Amino acid sequence: MKKARFQRHGRGLIALATATAVWIPCLHFFFAREVGQFNPSGELSPMARRLAARQLLVWSAPGLRQRETARLRRGNPEWDLMARSFVVWSLAEMGLRNPPARREYLGAMDGIIDDTLTVEREQGIYFCLGHTAKDHPYVVQPPRNQFLDGEVALMLASRCFLEDKPAYRTLLRDRLALMTQRMQQSPLLSAESYPDECWIFDNVIALCAMRLADCLDGTDHSQLTRQWLGLVKEKLVDRGTGLLVTSYTTAGRVLKGPEATSIWMVAHCLRLLDENFAQDQYRRARKEFGRTLAGFAWSRKTPADSASILPSFQIGAGASGMALIGASAFGDVDYLSALEATLDFSAFPSEKDGRLHYCAGNQLGDAVMLYASVLGPLWERGKHQANHE
Repeated sequence: MKKARFQRHGRGLIALATATAVWIPCLHFFFAREVGQFNPSGELSPMARRLAARQLLVWSAPGLRQRETARLRRGNPEWDLMARSFVVWSLAEMGLRNPPARREYLGAMDGIIDDTLTVEREQGIYFCLGHTAKDHPYVVQPPRNQFLDGEVALMLASRCFLEDKPAYRTLLRDRLALMTQRMQQSPLLSAESYPDECWIFDNVIALCAMRLADCLDGTDHSQLTRQWLGLVKEKLVDRGTGLLVTSYTTAGRVLKGPEATSIWMVAHCLRLLDENFAQDQYRRARKEFGRTLAGFAWSRKTPADSASILPSFQIGAGASGMALIGASAFGDVDYLSALEATLDFSAFPSEKDGRLHYCAGNQLGDAVMLYASVLGPLWERGKHQANHE
């Protein structure tokens, strides 16, 4: 009897294992969608419109906006600024893709930018930084925050690229002058976000704002950009992976090595500054962080650890979201499609009244998804104008 029972259990386990082996590889087909949903070549995709509708609602309904902002700030004050930035950058891309809706997008962009400038005036440079920002003095005085300056500058430049606004052009010039001055006081031409803590992410965004401003105003920050690129290639590339590090002191001492939440966006930004270097960084990031299995994909947070038993399954939710930006920016169709399948399977999309929200994330996550689904025209125009100056 006991032997027969074991045989039955054994056959059951074999059947279960066989069914799993067949079912799991097919599971992604229920969640896969056309890649064009995330990076359409022309007009906005239905998914992008639904994501945008949710973001526009957040910024037009004060009660909802307050709740979403409070939720972000409870998690991390940095997320508040990043959510604002990704929405504004997305709306600029959408306005270039969908000119008939430009008026609506411009109004929303102005509302977010003006609110951000008001918060900055009222709360200062620390409103979007963690609690450690006041633990030590900034090296360059008076203190400023390159995270804030860079993202606001790129918001202003993106908005003016969509349609000029003289008041914003003046604010943009003033902020770029401050950033340029502070970057030039560092041996690595990098300004601080936290005290004696510079981030590749923040400085490359600042340089992108400068590139777009050069297209708008006829100014020239190309020498600063070339010098910065030369220094980071020489001083801030991780020897093991060939990837840019994440953060470092003003003197160049590395604080954090390569991280996926940074490098996917950094590689995208580098496309506006140095296409070959951007392609190199994306290929390396794809190798170190990108993982696929049975039609699904994700991103690790840190490079592979050879000592780990299952290194491929170190999944980073935030890193996987940012990977969508990288895959979309570089046209990595296979990886992008598998990331989308994972998103629909694990992030619990919820649609109501034509508005899309991912319940497993927050407003920043939705804003990142929106940006990944519309990015392209702004960088292409920036590169085209720069090449014809």
